[in-house]
Amino acid sequence: MLSHLKTGYANRITSAGHLAILLVAWHIGTPPGWAVSLVLISAISFFLWASNLKRNRAIADTPTSKIASAAQGYTELYGPAVKAPEYFAQGGKFSMPCVWYRYVTYQRTADNKWREIARGVSDTLFAIDDGSGHCLIDPDHAEVITTHSNTSYQGDYKTVEEQLLASDSLYALGEFATISGAGTHLDTKEDVAGLLAEWKKNQPALLQRFDLDGDGRIDVQEWELARRAARREVEKQHRELRQQPGVHLMRAPRDGRMFLLSNLSPQQLKNRYVWWGWFHLLVFFVAGGAATRVWVTLW
Repeated sequence: MLSHLKTGYANRITSAGHLAILLVAWHIGTPPGWAVSLVLISAISFFLWASNLKRNRAIADTPTSKIASAAQGYTELYGPAVKAPEYFAQGGKFSMPCVWYRYVTYQRTADNKWREIARGVSDTLFAIDDGSGHCLIDPDHAEVITTHSNTSYQGDYKTVEEQLLASDSLYALGEFATISGAGTHLDTKEDVAGLLAEWKKNQPALLQRFDLDGDGRIDVQEWELARRAARREVEKQHRELRQQPGVHLMRAPRDGRMFLLSNLSPQQLKNRYVWWGWFHLLVFFVAGGAATRVWVTLW
């Protein structure tokens, strides 16, 4: 569905698509052709108006959180990209270090048109740091809006590349999770069972430790002692894990909500969606009104 188009292209593609539909209607040159084309334009604009409204509301209704105190779940972050080289995306052609890139390569055909021959997008994790903490970003399945674009030519080939640079302040809206640390989900029962299973693989060590009567086997009472010892050891390990600093990660929400990355500020993004929304709403009414007038003349 049009309302779920990603990568920030939907608004631009649709504007060109409206013109293409009008050219088809002009070529057909009949009132029914014009009516169907105008209804199609109106319907597309309605869906894109709803899509822009949804994105604007998602940004407006989600307050910006500090990484150190962000709640687990759907969260908005804003901060500078971490400039450490280990987070730079490898393979981008842009001259400045980037943390993310997307490219499309075209080849000039015999009739002097551009034919797409390759495309790609980086999947390297990068990070942002808002001063309160450090958060890794997994860009897989993200809708990315960036102001950095570069077109390069080499003979009959053209490459269009978009980037998020290491010098950018980045906006991120997605699922925030802390892996390990105090927020880690740990299953004591499962870990105790796993530890006991490991102990049972080394029977000599198990007997030496828990065969108190020396009869060469572990009876019910001795096995209960082993279980208690395993539980104490697992609880100690869990306490140590929870005392370690957690690794913060933002990724695509599992419930299908919008995952957005951009080098625009939250206010700039809201303004962008508001203006596109008004544009598509205007097109919806104008095209719908024109289609109605054409249908009226047919009847």
